[in-house]
Amino acid sequence: MSDTAPRYPYRPRADQRAPRPAQHPVIIVGAGPVGLALAIDLVLRGIPAVVLDEDDTVSVGSRSICWAKRTLEIYDRLGCAEPMMARGVTWNRGNVFHGDRLLYEFNLLPEEGHRFPAFINLQQNLAEEIFVARAETLAGDGLDLRWKNRVTNVVPADDHVRVDIDTPDGPYALRCDYLVAADGVRSTVRRVLGLDFKGRVFEDRFLISDVKMRAEFPPERRFWFDPTFHGGRSALLHRQADDVWRIDLQLGADADPELELQSERVVARLRRMLGPKIAFEVAWSSLYTFQCRRLERFRHGRVFFAGDAAHQVSPFGARGGNGGVQDADNLAWKLALVLKGAAPERLLDSYDAERIPAADENILHSTRATDFMTPKTAASAAFRDAALSLAERYPFARGFVNSGRLSRPATLDASPLNTPERDAFTPVLRPGSPAADAPIRTPQGGETSWLLRELRNGFTALCFGDDGAAASVGALANGPVPVAVKRIGPGALADPSGRAAQRYDARPGTLYLIRPDQHVAGRWRRPDADQIRSALERALALQE
Repeated sequence: MSDTAPRYPYRPRADQRAPRPAQHPVIIVGAGPVGLALAIDLVLRGIPAVVLDEDDTVSVGSRSICWAKRTLEIYDRLGCAEPMMARGVTWNRGNVFHGDRLLYEFNLLPEEGHRFPAFINLQQNLAEEIFVARAETLAGDGLDLRWKNRVTNVVPADDHVRVDIDTPDGPYALRCDYLVAADGVRSTVRRVLGLDFKGRVFEDRFLISDVKMRAEFPPERRFWFDPTFHGGRSALLHRQADDVWRIDLQLGADADPELELQSERVVARLRRMLGPKIAFEVAWSSLYTFQCRRLERFRHGRVFFAGDAAHQVSPFGARGGNGGVQDADNLAWKLALVLKGAAPERLLDSYDAERIPAADENILHSTRATDFMTPKTAASAAFRDAALSLAERYPFARGFVNSGRLSRPATLDASPLNTPERDAFTPVLRPGSPAADAPIRTPQGGETSWLLRELRNGFTALCFGDDGAAASVGALANGPVPVAVKRIGPGALADPSGRAAQRYDARPGTLYLIRPDQHVAGRWRRPDADQIRSALERALALQE
């Protein structure tokens, strides 16, 4: 964290002096990327949210730096993506080296027609400043961000959760309908409820450093197996904002944390990597071990866990922070509809049903990457060496090389909210998938826009072709959970490049029902109103 990082003032609230704990709809513990994403989303959906954070500033160091395309799409809906794009470093490409040889290059977004790149790199502390600024604009709409409010105890009950809090003015208590723990790896909420992770902790230690320097390396992911500057280990280099570079160096299981964090030792390792000519300054360093673990359940009555408070993965692959933001995206609309009385409480059970498989997918990829980078048996080492030796010449072998499978959005295949398919489609964008973006033109003025910006906040019927498909949704437009209609066709949204029709495997009459989190609930070739109504009821958990 830089010396100029903002400090946010502690401001006492009236409910701290109330004779009895005040009641709030939702309390969120933790003002990091996950907690603030959830709070902003809830408030935009009309649900007030209190956010409690024990500190008075943003996180220290870069930490999570790689923000994936899907995460940027979520933050675009929340009003944060444009400043993130303006500040961050865009990249789609990566390189994998063995020793000093380039094995291969890859492109994570080879096709055109997307609003956002595969990734941007932006230090977590800088991203958090953007999220806090956005949250402050919503203070008048019910987003109550409280700094220097440290949670000391949580007491769940059948109809509420009591939260005990300590502040510079002394302790007080609040009550809420639902509590969300987004307070990180060392979650206080998890600890006081006596919950623990299950999974694997790997022994290898890694040194992570933010290095301030001017260098000509391109804005790409660069990963080395067994580089000459760090023999027998792995290394990773990423460019970040403001001439800061992220460097990860594998140290091994026997590394002494106290010794390895000594300034002169860190500088010596970095000098061997960067060479004698590059001037650099170490802004921040830390040590970490790979951990691939999660809670058995993410919902515990009226208490929910999200982000690192719910699950941990290795940083190679950028799956931790991006997965946590998807947790928030999944939970916000469900809490909002339940609190408004538009959906039954059992809709909240689908948070576990959808996000636990997503976490398991991230943990699986993270575990496989860790096992490849740090083989534990002679057979594993032989496999890795063979894959590396073949990858330079033979493309098929590159699929076996694992330097961290980079974050991809979860497809919720097993979700109980999906309507099973009856019509023939390509498997892409099947129910449970996040909706795809595409360039479009609006009917008024023919302005260029993006499809996902038309699919915001509520349920949406995305129709292709004439008015026939759209007419099937008319009866649902004014229901307790209204369904908006967006049509691509004559007199409506235009698809000049044809990419929307191609990505949605659409022809005249095709209709997609899109959830409030922009995941596909169901799709049909020519549905009637009963089919759409049934799919909506299923997506709201109204069907027993």
